[in-house]
Amino acid sequence: MRIIALMLVVALVGGCNNKKDKAGHADKAVHEPDAFEKSGDTPINANTHLAAGQLAESMGDLQRAVMQYREALKLDPKHQNATFALGRILTQQRQFPEAIATWQKYIELTKNAPAAYNNLAFTYEAAGNVAQAEATYRQCIQRDPAQVECRLNYGKMLARNNRIDEATQQMSAVLRPAEVSYNLGKVFEQQKKVEQAKAYYKRALEQDPNLRDAKAALAALQ
Repeated sequence: MRIIALMLVVALVGGCNNKKDKAGHADKAVHEPDAFEKSGDTPINANTHLAAGQLAESMGDLQRAVMQYREALKLDPKHQNATFALGRILTQQRQFPEAIATWQKYIELTKNAPAAYNNLAFTYEAAGNVAQAEATYRQCIQRDPAQVECRLNYGKMLARNNRIDEATQQMSAVLRPAEVSYNLGKVFEQQKKVEQAKAYYKRALEQDPNLRDAKAALAALQ
């Protein structure tokens, strides 16, 4: 079952090798790598900075994470994982011009992977450029009509713009009817349209009485 709630970070997917990317140090931790580098035991490379960025990110220090990912890209401008991580955080922080440029680079590095187009399209929409987002989602679908995240994100964008029939068509290509209804309900709930959300959750349960997410969502709105 592929039900994905609208969250800025979750909507982004990895294109490296066609796999999804599962996305405050103390001074001592910052300076330790220099000692290892001088000893010759652990040379600093792009992967070292990537790991440091991931650690910083896990600790909630996004500023340091961005710095580490940028350092990784200085050493290896073609590092796919560092590019993905940087693009994800920049999108999350709503630094859209740089995020868009980073995703465009990621598309190039992944040799036009469909998932990379999904990430760029989502960022275009978050930046308010719906037309460019739609064009980019269509590029994604052209490359892989079965790309779930792309169809789902595109469908949600259409629903947010009151294009419900088109949204249903896009999501139906990769989701079961009950899952489509549930995701439409989530869109309406996020728009504070409670009665419409309830109606779609009820429809989802008519289509699949065992859909627990729909049960929980409906109960929360009762």
